[in-house]
Amino acid sequence: MPSWQSYIVHPLLCVFVKRKLARSFTPREARAALGTHPPQKMRGVDVSSAELGGVRGEWTRAAEKEAGAMLYLHGGGYFACSPQTHRPITGGFARQGLGVFAPDYRLAPEHPFPAAVEDALAVYRALTAMHGPSRVVVAGDSAGGGLALSTMLAAREAGLAMPAGLVLFSPWTDLAGTGASIQANARRDSMLIGHRIQEVAALYLNGAPPETPLASPLYGDLAGLPPVLIQVSEREILLDDSVRLAEKIQSCGGRVELSIWRNLPHVWQISQSFLPEARQALAQAADFAKSALASAGAAS
Repeated sequence: MPSWQSYIVHPLLCVFVKRKLARSFTPREARAALGTHPPQKMRGVDVSSAELGGVRGEWTRAAEKEAGAMLYLHGGGYFACSPQTHRPITGGFARQGLGVFAPDYRLAPEHPFPAAVEDALAVYRALTAMHGPSRVVVAGDSAGGGLALSTMLAAREAGLAMPAGLVLFSPWTDLAGTGASIQANARRDSMLIGHRIQEVAALYLNGAPPETPLASPLYGDLAGLPPVLIQVSEREILLDDSVRLAEKIQSCGGRVELSIWRNLPHVWQISQSFLPEARQALAQAADFAKSALASAGAAS
């Protein structure tokens, strides 16, 4: 049963995020609407600046003995947000015993496709060289979830081994915007604006076809992926990006767990301090990641 908090969060997001996004007509205005200020430091979590593969970012850690390393790719439509804005998620994973590196990958429109993929791949290459692929999980939300998948396609092209697992929160996998939920959930989604999704995609694509697999991994070859967990809300415009992704992974013979939650906003996992479902979802994701790490470690 949805929590009482989940009924409050939607009108708040409509007023403080969705309305601002609707009035934003430049990347700078949209960035301000999504938020640029880092949250307060999480108790018991250590955050430190670092560089991996030539890409700046930050490590988030909480435990002396870690189950493994996580590459976390933040969302924000490929044009907004940062590792700092997503500390409630990376800090939550750190509290669950994972060492998390979140890169500050280059953003559009200043750095359009494939800059984000290049940065994420460079970090993945460095992280797996440091820990070994069986000790690494890759995760991301929204655009960062799509980027996580794109990075796996790029890693395969580069001859790199797959990580132990993938964790995706409401991933944006189809920049062509063909999912039926974009229209069906246009009013129910309290954060994202369905009819402007292709406008946002164009900022990142910079003329590249939206069906390009490294930009829209739904159109890529998804065979050979590690175990995947997908979490999404039933009222998001990106619901079908997750549903179709899960179906395609299954059709390619992969292992995927699709977890559809009720009455929650896009990437609700970031609201750790307010939504009990955010804490529950992150605990589920952390358990999945640690189980994947344990299985990969045993196999190796």
